[in-house]
Amino acid sequence: MAGDLQGTDVAYLDYNATAPLRPEALEAMLGALQSVGNASSMHHAGRKAATRVDAARRSLADLLNCAPGEIIFTSGATEANNLALRAGYARGGLLVTTAAEHLAVIETARTITAEHPDSLLILPVDQDGVVDLEPLVAALHNKPVALVSLMLANNETGVLIDLDPVCKAAHEAGALVHTDATQYVGRLPLDLAELDVDLLSLSAHKFGGPQGVGALFVRRGTPLPHRPLLVGGGHERGWRAGTLNVAGITGLGAAAQAARRQLADEAVRVTALRSALEAALIVEVADCRINGAHAPRLPGVTSVTFPGVPADAVLAAMPQVAASDGSACSSGAPSPSHVLLAMGRSRDDADSTVRFSLGYATTERDIERATAAAIDAVRHVRSVMAATAEP
Repeated sequence: MAGDLQGTDVAYLDYNATAPLRPEALEAMLGALQSVGNASSMHHAGRKAATRVDAARRSLADLLNCAPGEIIFTSGATEANNLALRAGYARGGLLVTTAAEHLAVIETARTITAEHPDSLLILPVDQDGVVDLEPLVAALHNKPVALVSLMLANNETGVLIDLDPVCKAAHEAGALVHTDATQYVGRLPLDLAELDVDLLSLSAHKFGGPQGVGALFVRRGTPLPHRPLLVGGGHERGWRAGTLNVAGITGLGAAAQAARRQLADEAVRVTALRSALEAALIVEVADCRINGAHAPRLPGVTSVTFPGVPADAVLAAMPQVAASDGSACSSGAPSPSHVLLAMGRSRDDADSTVRFSLGYATTERDIERATAAAIDAVRHVRSVMAATAEP
């Protein structure tokens, strides 16, 4: 069953951590793995590998509606975010982001501005996780801004950000715009001929490609100095040295093709599944709340707070469901979600929040089983906590 986890009877609802590998990606990767050749070599085997890379670049460009030459392959969105922020900041001026960004953006921004902390502006978000544009506009008018970095879709809540007014205001002030679109690509239509960002980061494994490969979109003509993290060769137009991961890139391209074919239908189907999950939880679990419910969200993401019930206890009580207590990149961290804290949630509520994320292979049975399991788990944990609290 597509929704099962590696043949086990587990409802997999952790697509924001990583999506199951699409069959099309697996098949393409197997073909690449069975071939030999460095994509930079000039002999026949090398040219064959380069052909696979070129085809994948075109497939991703088709998904994003951009030129293939505007795509730089990386090891994933974390590397792409690092490249984008470092290059943008090197232009000179203020670096602007938000308190609800992925840590791959926030920590990179803090690191590269460490010697000049006043050159970093972290914007607040409201209770639904939506950024207030007034401080951004004020910053753009008060001092030179090098780069504005705002994610298209939040990885914990799925809340969407309207970047059109951001791009307009930033470009009028001479600033560049970067977006971490890791959770957006392959889930909703994205047209880079319409969305006027200068840089965009993504990871293949969020839309059914392999882990360990991603890309950075750099719009042609963008005035941006190269700031490669890895040096030692002129790969990827000087942005990233190192032998290309041909099999991984091939899998990314195949996943991009598959996602593009199914995009519209999947968005509608997955939205309905998420709505069914949320409706059942709201009815059956007292006091549960959906974070970001009043803002536009990704089709398959719901962040649910079960007040007073530790998320780790809920997850432990429903082993038949693969979900998360926040960003998978921060799992095991002693501090609560910085995203939920930025949205004004208390530490206790942040610690009592479970993220369910759905995707292309999620089935109605997955949702039925996950709903029943979550309801039982919360009731069980509350019962145990009540019994423990009795004198």
